Amino acid sequence: MRSPEAHVPSFESVDGAAISVYGFAGKSEMSENRTRGSYNSGKSLRILVVEDHRDTLQALSTLLNHFGHDISTAGDAHSALHMINSKEFDVVLCDIGLPDGNGYDVIAEAKRKRALKAVALSAFAARDDIERGRKAGFDFHLGKPVDFHELRSVLGQIA
Repeated sequence: MRSPEAHVPSFESVDGAAISVYGFAGKSEMSENRTRGSYNSGKSLRILVVEDHRDTLQALSTLLNHFGHDISTAGDAHSALHMINSKEFDVVLCDIGLPDGNGYDVIAEAKRKRALKAVALSAFAARDDIERGRKAGFDFHLGKPVDFHELRSVLGQIA
């Protein structure tokens, strides 16, 4: 978990919803004025973004696509599991609270089927939530509001 004194800039989606990031893998310092070229990890990731808030889903998928990743989206657990069963992904970015289930179950099922990295994207960021996420198979926990620069750092570690 990040230190309380750390400055975390925020990203706002189209409707003004903020996103910020906490990770299991430690804090990475990144400049707020990076360009697409400076983020080039050398590998385009196949990412499934599972998020029930439509504007947040659109904003994240647009930005991740801009940085060269192949993005698929799902707005609920059922759609996410269908996508996971029909397409290969390197990473699943998954909200915990979904209208028809939860991200813990989505990731547990996804990890039973294939090897992939899982990143929790959720307002549920208490110690118990993070531990439950680890047990379900999440490799990182990114609390909302998500800091996009830290998200890029996590994806860089995965790539």
